[in-house]
Amino acid sequence: MSYIEEDSSKEFHDELKYLKLLSNSYPTIADACTEIINLQAILNLPKGTEHFLSDIHGEYEPFIHVLNNASGVIKRKVDDVFGNILSLKEKKSLATLIYYPEQKIELELKEQQNIEDWYKITLYRLIDMCRYVSSKYTRSKVRKALPKDFSYIIEELLHEQPAKMNKEKYYEEIIKTIIRVGRAKEFIVAISKLIQQLVIDRLHIIGDIFDRGPGSDIIMDTLLNYHSIDIQWGNHDIVWMGAAAGSEACIATVLRTSARYANLSTIEDGYGINLLPLATFAMEFYNDDKCEFFKPRFENDNTCNDKDVKLMAKMHKAITIIQFKLEGDIIKRRPSFKMEERLLLNKIDYDKGIINLNGQTYKLKDCKFPTINPNDPYKLIPEELELIDKLKSSFLNSEKLQKHVRFLFAKGNLCLKYNSNLLFHGCIPLNEDGSFRRVTIGASGKEYYGKDYLDRLEILVREGYFYKNNPEAKLYGMDIIWYLWNGADSPLFGKDKMTTFERYFIEDKATHVEKKNYYFELEDNESACNMIFKEFGLDPKISHIINGHVPVKLRKGESPIKANGKLLVIDGGFSRAYQPETGIAGYTLIYNSYGLLLVSHEPFESTQKAIEEEKDILSTTIVLEQEVERKRVGDTDIGEELKIQIADLEWLLDAYRTGIIKEQR
Repeated sequence: MSYIEEDSSKEFHDELKYLKLLSNSYPTIADACTEIINLQAILNLPKGTEHFLSDIHGEYEPFIHVLNNASGVIKRKVDDVFGNILSLKEKKSLATLIYYPEQKIELELKEQQNIEDWYKITLYRLIDMCRYVSSKYTRSKVRKALPKDFSYIIEELLHEQPAKMNKEKYYEEIIKTIIRVGRAKEFIVAISKLIQQLVIDRLHIIGDIFDRGPGSDIIMDTLLNYHSIDIQWGNHDIVWMGAAAGSEACIATVLRTSARYANLSTIEDGYGINLLPLATFAMEFYNDDKCEFFKPRFENDNTCNDKDVKLMAKMHKAITIIQFKLEGDIIKRRPSFKMEERLLLNKIDYDKGIINLNGQTYKLKDCKFPTINPNDPYKLIPEELELIDKLKSSFLNSEKLQKHVRFLFAKGNLCLKYNSNLLFHGCIPLNEDGSFRRVTIGASGKEYYGKDYLDRLEILVREGYFYKNNPEAKLYGMDIIWYLWNGADSPLFGKDKMTTFERYFIEDKATHVEKKNYYFELEDNESACNMIFKEFGLDPKISHIINGHVPVKLRKGESPIKANGKLLVIDGGFSRAYQPETGIAGYTLIYNSYGLLLVSHEPFESTQKAIEEEKDILSTTIVLEQEVERKRVGDTDIGEELKIQIADLEWLLDAYRTGIIKEQR
């Protein structure tokens, strides 16, 4: 037997082994044929709707509202179903009920004179809505989504045929009995949430769930229960992931950012992390320091009394100095990061209260450094070491934080290819000439760029969190996580430096400048986008880059649509801090079977007003691309997988019919 024959024989043996395994799931010709027919039919269903959100920054109320209303999709579906049948007020009321069923029912119970009539009318309307939004899926998929308590009833009602009279009384009796036995409230909640689920087939979060706003933990709890989701890590997410891994510099950064935006409640109440040691330390070392430049920014409705503000300012300054020291250790430990210019504590003349930067001397706004030894400025004093140990223990032992971060790892990536779109938070590092920036990682001196660079970084991030038995690899992974927060070649940060020290201590705003990576200068360049598509194995003719990170300043004439529609930036400012500058309250994106829709949102007032006054977010929808022919499942990534399954089943069918494999009758 020749080598080729041996190789062919081995290939045949492997193929036969695979087919025998497949035959366990489809033991007969009939079984294989049935599945082929089923999969082939699925390929011709309309493509599911995708929903893209970015840069939520802890703003849980507008986030949950946009999630519940699917960026206006539900309102449009209500209009599709009821058109001129219902008044505008009735349609708004129905939409609000679908967004917030529990709260809306409580209001109706107080206001309705005949609640049974309201229940009956509402149930019929919700069933009509549910029947409409489920029509693009197989019965099997809808069945899997049905709430357990009402699965049989909803399935029966969804497949009611109004034109046929045989079961009219049967369906009427189901509705009456639901009301009579006191289950109408629970049924309305269940079917409203089912509508929310069926309207969106896949949710994409393009980074920055954490920081600034008051409810990052609430957002994460919501995402944990979402039916189909992926997350592209943002720079504000990665630093929390580093803190959960045990990176001391990331822990200090998370605490500093939370103190700066008066969100220490997220740390303490949301994640159960004890901040008493930090408060005690701050009062001991900064008791006589007013910490004027460290007073928290109140960008939300939360306010504090003067005593709390003073304590928070002291805690803020204390953890900031510790952060600078810990960062200095990393910079010295990792020369490959090339961040030596960020070692600033040793550039201060502590007697004169000045600092020398790039040949220029600047007076410091604040010269009180009770924990810094001018002769060894990066050395942590014993009390700081003790404090960091306590804080690190709290972060590592926060059950809720660890659960949330494990979810970010399970559902997250640095970037994702999905249905011809490339999703990432910040940038793909580029040089001035538009070429991919080559970055050295590790002591080996190996250079990475483009897709390989992001792939390697992701592996190191996972090692930084998950490695237990290799302390050296874990430490390097944690240092990489910190680098992704603020390193010059970080695809999540995308700037040459983070001028945290300068913003706190130097008045001259020229020192605050952070130069963006050349990607952001070239993002309106089609050639640059096409180069990125090719690097990631995507077709430039039909693909899009979707990212966030940099708020789109609509008031300054900026557009979220770049490179003739090839690149879309959907950070429009969920965070209230950005809204005065952006002029809006966020962009989101919808990708359905008809094309791409960009949705811009006005500021959200409150959940209470949305429920009580039925005030939806005012949104404007722009049709970016409209398909001449409606996209089908067969045009998606899932469709490609189904086609492979069909080919394998047809292969099994041939094996049955030629006798190579026997049916298991």
